This record gives sequence, C-alpha cells and structure tokens, in this order.
Amino acid sequence: MSVTQQPAADELTLEGFERTLEIVHRVTRPTPLETSRYLAELSGAPKVYLKCENLQRTGAYKLRGAYNRLLQLTPEERARGVVAASAGNHAQGVA
Repeated sequence: MSVTQQPAADELTLEGFERTLEIVHRVTRPTPLETSRYLAELSGAPKVYLKCENLQRTGAYKLRGAYNRLLQLTPEERARGVVAASAGNHAQGVA
C-alpha cells in the first residue's frame, strides 16, 4: 500500500486532515452520533452529543490515531518495529 507522507502535528492543514480521513476510513467503521437528554439536563446544555466510538472493532477511537501514525513511519522505522507501551485500547489500535 502506498501512502503519502502526512504533515507533522504542528503542520496541520485542511488538506492533510482530509487525506488522513480517507486513509483512516479504510480500517474504521462508521459510528453513530447520538444525543443524550439525560446528560443535557444534567449539564444544563441544550444538547449533548455522544460519538459511539465504542462500536469500533477495538472498542475505542484510538485505532484512528495509531493506524495513521503507523502509516507515517519511514521504511527504516518500520524495519525496526513498533512497541506499544499499553495493554489497552492503544495497543489494540497498534495491533
């Protein structure tokens, strides 16, 4: 798979965001955006929205960032491998 190198975090652009969105959509599921009347009443906000990222295969949103970052590795970095100092959601995203 060929991937265009993404800009560094301090070089965020709309074009880079859109390119990243296309890449991440290859491995993520669309998840619903729900509203919570209870949380809205509790917080005093007119509406509270919940993005149900728990419905991803890994059970969390961290797949998005981990996958995107792995695709940014140079061939030399990939050859050295990756260590995820986590036994939770981040590690599942990296795996």
